Amino acid sequence: MMKKKASCVVIFSGGQDSTTCLVWALKKFDKVSVISFNYGQRHKIELECAKNIIDILKSREKHQIEWLGGNQIVEYKIVDISFVSDLLQTAMIQEEEITYDEETGLPTTFVPGRNILFITVAAAYSYQKEIKHLVAGVCQTDYSGYPDCRDATIKSLQATLKLGLDYDIIIHTPLMWKTKADTIKLMEKLGGLELYKYTHTCYRGERPACGKCFACQLRLMGFKEAGLEDPLEYKSREII
Repeated sequence: MMKKKASCVVIFSGGQDSTTCLVWALKKFDKVSVISFNYGQRHKIELECAKNIIDILKSREKHQIEWLGGNQIVEYKIVDISFVSDLLQTAMIQEEEITYDEETGLPTTFVPGRNILFITVAAAYSYQKEIKHLVAGVCQTDYSGYPDCRDATIKSLQATLKLGLDYDIIIHTPLMWKTKADTIKLMEKLGGLELYKYTHTCYRGERPACGKCFACQLRLMGFKEAGLEDPLEYKSREII
């Protein structure tokens, strides 16, 4: 196990991957600051889930992670960048059909530059707080193939931020090469599997989760491959 570092910033959506990364960060770092983003997403309920998970981890009344000690979450911020919804047309923001774009080969949920913007804002915050470690739940093995989730993108962005800030920012991506099943097994190993009950995945913004959209299907398949039961409530658990 790597030696704990002083502090880090976690980009946190309230979803399955970022919750795993948050618990991973709490295991690795002494102090954790957390940032969520309101970008006008149609599944804005994820922000409510994110706040709830933070409250649970800070109080530890509803869920106890055995190794979690004192209050390591030192600050939680929700940053409003909802201007993005005025600039971009995507099924992640507007009430449009979630499908694949034949021209780009990407799902219509792709938000151009979203993760680049998230990481850049979080890096500026890290600079001000004199924090060098930044944790993001991006994953190249994810089904979507979003170009701003690729390892090459993150490494390039890290190099750019180091130059632009003249500061040694290190971007950690613990899920980069993991499948959804691998991520679930990691969370089980960390002792935080029950926290998935409070996460949000459904792109339609439904609770209980619809079970039909790309995101729900990917999550359900991950749990099936991991041989574990998802504690999240669904309207349908049928894998299409």
